Amino acid sequence: MARVLGLDPGTRRCGVAISDSARTMAFPREALAVDGTLVETIRRAVDEESVDLVVVGRPLSLAGVATASTDLADELFAKLAQALAPREVIQFDERLTTVEAGRSLSGAGHRQRAQRARIDSAAAVVMLQSFLEGSRA
Repeated sequence: MARVLGLDPGTRRCGVAISDSARTMAFPREALAVDGTLVETIRRAVDEESVDLVVVGRPLSLAGVATASTDLADELFAKLAQALAPREVIQFDERLTTVEAGRSLSGAGHRQRAQRARIDSAAAVVMLQSFLEGSRA
């Protein structure tokens, strides 16, 4: 089975996680800079990692309302859907993944300053793992 790539879009960095080939576990990859090369960098990663499904996190407010961050995620989703066709690109609710990732990193002994470099991909892992568990149900 091909792997799943999870993306947690932000304003400066895009967190990245990838599943194992059995689609049971999510693993972090280095976060990517949000710049003019982001879509191409993701396209190359999809090809290199044998990915057939990309899951883009869609942040909503706790009330389920779209925010400025939601608009950025929607824009990335649209660009990837076009650039990666015919591969499937979907969106997945990622509310509170960054909060949960921060708690996990703190619990693992990472100080707040050290978390900055890891938080985006840790959030992508939380989001992708949630997606994988939900798709097995």
